[in-house]
Amino acid sequence: MKPLRKAVWISALSSALALITSSTAVAGVTTPVRASALASPLAACASRDAAQIAVTGGRNFLNAEVEPTLGVFGDHLIGQWHEDRWSNGGGHGIGVGVSSNGGVNWTNSTMPWDACAPGTPASLAGYLRNSDPWVSFGPDGTAYASGLAFNLGFPNWANTVAAATSRDFGATWQNVQPIPGSSFTQFAQSTDKNSTTADPRTAGTAYTVWDTLIEPTDHPDDNPRTSSYTGPAYFSKTTDYGVHWSQAKVIIDTKVRQQTINNIILVDPRNGTLYDFTNLIVSPNTPRQGTRSNELLAFVKSTNGGDTWTEPQVVAPLNQLGVIDPNTGERLRTGDVLFSVAIGGDGNLYATWQASTSYQKQLKQSLGNWDDQIVFAASTDGGQTWSGPTVIHTASGLPTFTPTVAVNNGTIAVTYYDNRNLTPNQTANLPTDYWVEYSTNGGVSFSNEQRITQTPFDARTAPVARGFFLGDYEGLQPMGSGFGVLFVKTNCNANDAAGQDFPTGGACAPASSTSTTTSNTNPTDAFFAKASP
Repeated sequence: MKPLRKAVWISALSSALALITSSTAVAGVTTPVRASALASPLAACASRDAAQIAVTGGRNFLNAEVEPTLGVFGDHLIGQWHEDRWSNGGGHGIGVGVSSNGGVNWTNSTMPWDACAPGTPASLAGYLRNSDPWVSFGPDGTAYASGLAFNLGFPNWANTVAAATSRDFGATWQNVQPIPGSSFTQFAQSTDKNSTTADPRTAGTAYTVWDTLIEPTDHPDDNPRTSSYTGPAYFSKTTDYGVHWSQAKVIIDTKVRQQTINNIILVDPRNGTLYDFTNLIVSPNTPRQGTRSNELLAFVKSTNGGDTWTEPQVVAPLNQLGVIDPNTGERLRTGDVLFSVAIGGDGNLYATWQASTSYQKQLKQSLGNWDDQIVFAASTDGGQTWSGPTVIHTASGLPTFTPTVAVNNGTIAVTYYDNRNLTPNQTANLPTDYWVEYSTNGGVSFSNEQRITQTPFDARTAPVARGFFLGDYEGLQPMGSGFGVLFVKTNCNANDAAGQDFPTGGACAPASSTSTTTSNTNPTDAFFAKASP
């Protein structure tokens, strides 16, 4: 997500649709394998950092990978993530991990979407940063990817949604281009939170959606909470394997002081019906007074390939407050105010997000009242009615955050982070683990929780981007009889399973950056594991 937003700052989480799976079965959770490179493939881009910092500040965390997305086609996997995360938005580029043996081994490269990356075409070579990667496989194995390409004041405020396709499972990328109608040149118009979904029924067809935040002025020092912002949802489609994308068009129009964010397309594999889910922020909306925005999980629907869309239908209020370390008050940037959605082969719809029992829109709330928990909702009638939201995970009042949902042959999986091992007086470290649990009855109940991380890691050694940052979303896709999981953790691992004994120095120092040099020169990596109930 880009900084200096022109509306309500929102962080992200979501999951894309993948219906082609491998025949490989897994039992439980496999040992996580590092999917990202130990040394950044974009390290040479650091030569451009000083000029950007001089104009808009911030700091760069070299070798910090965050916010992964995952595509699965049989044993072929593509992972993407922010490479060398900036504190104030995006990274040097988008890192890529490719596996052809079900995640046992990975090779690394970068997406050709900005000036830092090899092979970037002239249409994107003027951009210095990338963000928000997304990848999805079509039924013939063609991979479609999108991401944000942008500048942060230096040398300008240009931004766009970049797209690419791969016919060799991510080894190379073709049709690299900005999507028509997504390019802007000033601060007052800014794209955000794109996602791309391949059509599971029709080879060559894929859909990309995003929001564009619009302000009445392009002055970079304007209050980002201006009264006059708006943020409609945009849609573009390819039917020729990404050679061409349609001119972007608005599919959810928003009025003044309204916006969308985290738009995600799901495709009903039975009939091709499209759903665009979004965080719909509507009036009354009073963030300037310190109270909460009126944020709703909603969707629009198209039965003609995206030519026309319904009016938004609300699923539920999101009711999210954010996440802090309860012992220190330090913020974590998580998937709060975003959500994750999935669709099954039977057309059933599933959604998960983090919500707080303490949420009261019109009141300022003490940080001590923040108690996000993981909630879940489902629809068996095309979104007309929804069960829930019901709570499926808490951590005894400790932070739990960034859930992701996927479904495979009737089994629903939800992954999430939590800090259940944090003790009351523990302030030097923030022990964090990644977990998965399952439902085999349509989300009526969840059980069989499995730990994905082998020992807790210290989230306080992560890069800082408005809080300790692992990503607005993580990767989870159907794979074989289970699921493929791509997630980020720090490289500061506890010596014990309870997270009470952490080393000092090295990866257990604060993350090294362009402003503060420390011994922690590789703060985070993306890791892959298989999970099955």
